Amino acid sequence: MHKLARVRVGGSNPIRVMGIINTSPESFYKKSVFTDKKMIEKTAKLMEEDGADFIDVGGMSTAPYIKTLVSEDKEIKRITNAINAIQKVSKLPISIDTCRAKVAEVALQLGAEIVNDVSGLKYDKNMVDVLEKYCPSVVLCAFSNELVRGNQVIQTRKLIGQSVALALKSGIPTSQIVVDPAIGFFRKKAQGVLFTKISSDWLQRDMLILKNLNHIKQEYPILISISRKSFIGELLDETDPAKRLYGSLAAETFVALNGADIIRTHNVKATNDVVKIVKNLENLKKGL
Repeated sequence: MHKLARVRVGGSNPIRVMGIINTSPESFYKKSVFTDKKMIEKTAKLMEEDGADFIDVGGMSTAPYIKTLVSEDKEIKRITNAINAIQKVSKLPISIDTCRAKVAEVALQLGAEIVNDVSGLKYDKNMVDVLEKYCPSVVLCAFSNELVRGNQVIQTRKLIGQSVALALKSGIPTSQIVVDPAIGFFRKKAQGVLFTKISSDWLQRDMLILKNLNHIKQEYPILISISRKSFIGELLDETDPAKRLYGSLAAETFVALNGADIIRTHNVKATNDVVKIVKNLENLKKGL
């Protein structure tokens, strides 16, 4: 049985919803950015009321197409402020979206229960030591420092396997591991440091991955983060992330029907509605 923090995930469990609270003004979707403590409290409380199962806190944007690197101290200050605010109003498990060991450790000391590392534990060599010390649940993204060629479904599985091996080596139980195929992070070129270089078309790669989630996840629950991302903008010819809600919901419906176990989103209420409708229609199909 797999758990992400205190919540059972994967298998016959319902699709879970992870709400996003960004504290980084450089994030690609400005309406997801909250820096004021009162606004963070209000947002976290609303997310819980709207049916979120977890809240994911980020202190540095990881969007690959913009320069986003900030100092560790700044990232720590941002996430400390956010975690304290969330804990005042919500008992939901908190996930820390970071690839830096020092930031993860501070978050875990403050009570975060999940480390969501877009580098799959490969960016900061000290991350495995933090995992060994605190034994949190982990979300492991597909990531490589080297050019990835060939069949992207096979390569994504391989990269996730490498990160799973690192987590297991640091003592994380299999039951506390969730995987993420990193939609939006495989690019031909990028300005940020947290992306995987590919020679093929990134849009085709992302769509291929979304069609093959069950081949990628193997025995681990899979988390999908597609809310308002670039591929939706490309398909809709819409440059403004604020205008990608309906596209996001359509894509989330697709992944809910194709193997997603957790959906990470900016739009908790809307995504939760998607999950409920999909569940009810699938149950109806079983009963026919």
